[in-house]
Amino acid sequence: MASTPEQQLKTMIDNMPQKTGKPLEDWLAIVNEAPYEKHGEIVKYLKADHGMTHGFANQVARIALLDDTGDEAPDLVAAQYAGARADLLPIYTLLADFLKSLGKDVELAPKKAYVSIRRSKQFALIQPSTKTRVDLGINLKGTDPEGRLEASGSFNAMVSHRLRLERVEDVDQSVRDWLAEAYRNA
Repeated sequence: MASTPEQQLKTMIDNMPQKTGKPLEDWLAIVNEAPYEKHGEIVKYLKADHGMTHGFANQVARIALLDDTGDEAPDLVAAQYAGARADLLPIYTLLADFLKSLGKDVELAPKKAYVSIRRSKQFALIQPSTKTRVDLGINLKGTDPEGRLEASGSFNAMVSHRLRLERVEDVDQSVRDWLAEAYRNA
């Protein structure tokens, strides 16, 4: 059984011809010909028009939206930091760069409203919650909330703690230490 996300993805891609009737390259060509540009639209199209299961449709959509560098297509992140939230983009960029430095197995997975940070499982998320604040969710089970490190409460059930970041300077050594700990535990 595959144990790392990379091994799991490889197994899924290897099984794709048997399970879906076509190899990944054929599915990518089909998606590239379709008029859809958003992840959810592509998933819905593959499921409805091609009878693909959600898991395979999700992976084909994700891979189809990778840019030339292998990073997720920037449209979701750009949309999150557009308009009144544009001043928050440097906070996101600083966090994303630090997270990528933790290891080659860190995956930044943009969603509509936030970016999920995963290793073998999600260990953090970055969300521009207001025009003046980025909320950083971190999974630090067993760590008591203290000071800036709040319990996540109703913020997001996928993480245990939240930090409210309003300036680049808020991404200090404490924040980097908490992220590194969450990464190690993921």
